[in-house]
This record gives sequence, structure tokens and C-alpha cells, in this order.
Amino acid sequence: MQNKIAFYGAGNVGATAAHWIANMELGDCVLFDIFGQVAAGKALDLYQAAPAIGFDAKVIGSNEAGIIEGADVVVVTAGVPRRKDPETGKFPSRDELVKINQEVMEQVSANIKRYAPESIVVVVSNPLDAMCHVVKHVTGIPRERVIGQAGALDTARYKTFISMELGVSVEDIHGVVLGGHGDTMVPLPRHTSVAGIPITELMSEEKLAAIIERTRKGGGEIVGLLGYSGYYAPAAGVAIMVESILKDRKRVIPCAIYTQGEYGYHDLFIGLPVVLGRNGVERVIEMELDETERGMLDHSANAVRSVVEVLGY
Repeated sequence: MQNKIAFYGAGNVGATAAHWIANMELGDCVLFDIFGQVAAGKALDLYQAAPAIGFDAKVIGSNEAGIIEGADVVVVTAGVPRRKDPETGKFPSRDELVKINQEVMEQVSANIKRYAPESIVVVVSNPLDAMCHVVKHVTGIPRERVIGQAGALDTARYKTFISMELGVSVEDIHGVVLGGHGDTMVPLPRHTSVAGIPITELMSEEKLAAIIERTRKGGGEIVGLLGYSGYYAPAAGVAIMVESILKDRKRVIPCAIYTQGEYGYHDLFIGLPVVLGRNGVERVIEMELDETERGMLDHSANAVRSVVEVLGY
């Protein structure tokens, strides 16, 4: 039977992820969005690309949540972005934004619980780690099937900047970014290489430090250029996760996972290297971290915990 991938939110990230995934022929795609006929329009537009590009996935959209029923994977991109108040010119506080998106995510989760309780849920909405907590809390879905897409994006940005600096293929760059999705993410230079050559032999500490800082600010850099969040790279991060799940590829991809003792953390979603297969997260890989790396990961975990506390669960 054909796989079914549902996209809960047909904005830039959701629609672009559907574009990647339909073209990869991972399954039939359904788009849901509460705003008018946006999902139906984007789905029809994408479906009409099938003859030209040559993919056979079906793509449909609706403003009725029941369209996600029976999905194998639900990709959640719904949420309110951080925007200035047109009257005051101020951004909402972190706590205000968390509470706003908590309400959105609780509605999302209720529909997932109703229509697709056996699905694997890939959460993209921000603040990412906190929104994963909401989905798990409301749906009751086991931890291996609630996965946050963060590390896949952060690692892709990290590798891109290294490729730009060294003038080498991105395919030969190997590295990983752990921790929360945001300014406290933890790139690991000691575990980064180019075709097996340690990155520290190929560039100065200063250059590497600049790349790490640019990776941490990667989302903000895109916002500064566009005026809104990026979507090609986040959607591509979703696509490689969904591919590994539905094709049972067992790829090692850093994802936000609900910890149960891994790395010493408990009951906290944080980005760690995991094996993704047909059952979702099939294994968490525990790397040996030095004192500096452990300190950065602890700092990131504490930052995530402070946001999660706002939820009140």
C-alpha cells in the first residue's frame, strides 16, 4: 500500500517539504491548512507539476483536518512566527510566543490523536523543542514516534558554510550539530571531517569559530535577508528524515528526541544523533564528549528546559 504523508500546515516550509517528498516519490502527500483554500491550491499546483517532472505521487489539499486520517507520517509546520506588533512595533516576548504556539500545537495534537494516532510525527514548528513536548503530552504517542526536525537543518547549514569556506563538495563533509534548536546549538568540530581529514587540519580556529557562530545565527541571517524565515533548507531536512523513516534506511540524523537517561538527561526533548527507521527513532547514539562539549550541551539543555517550563505541564 502506498505511504501517506500529511503536512499539517501548508505554508512555505510545509508546501516545500511536500514538493521535495512528492518528487522523491516517498508516498502520496496531503496538505492541510486552516486558511481558506491555501492547502488545496498549493496541492493542485504541485500535482500539476507531476507530468512535467515525472513523479507519480498524488497530492491533494484541504482545510478539513480529516484529510490527515491514516497518515504514516505527519509533518507539523503550523504555528505563529515571531512578528512585530504593527501598533507597538515590538516583538512578543519569548514566553508570549511560547504560549501562543502552545495553543496552536494543542489543537494540532488533538487532531493528530483523533485522525492519525499511529503516525510518526515530525515537528518543525518553533520553538521546536517545546512544541515537541506539547505534541507528546497531548497525543500520548510514544517517544520514538515524536521527533523534532532541528539537527538535520542545523547540520546542513554547518556543512554548507564549511563547503563555502574550503571550496569542497558538501558530500565529503561529515559532522553533526547537537542540542536545542537555536543560539545554544552545539556544533562539534572534534567530530567534523572532510573525506576523513579532521576539519582542524584544514582551517584555522578563528575561521571555524566564525562558521560555528554563523551556523547558530543561520536562521536569523535568512530572516535578515528575506524578512521572513527560510524554507528550502528546513524542508529538505524534513525530506531526508521522512525518507529514512519510510524507506527504513537507518540513517544517523541528529533529531530532537525525548530523553530517558541518554547523555544524563531525562524527560527533555533535545537534539541528539539517532537512527531513523520505519519505527521512528530506533536508537539514540551516545557519543563521547569532552569537558567543553559536555558543558555546551548542558548549557543548551538548560536553555531548552527554561522554555519548556513556560508550558506549565
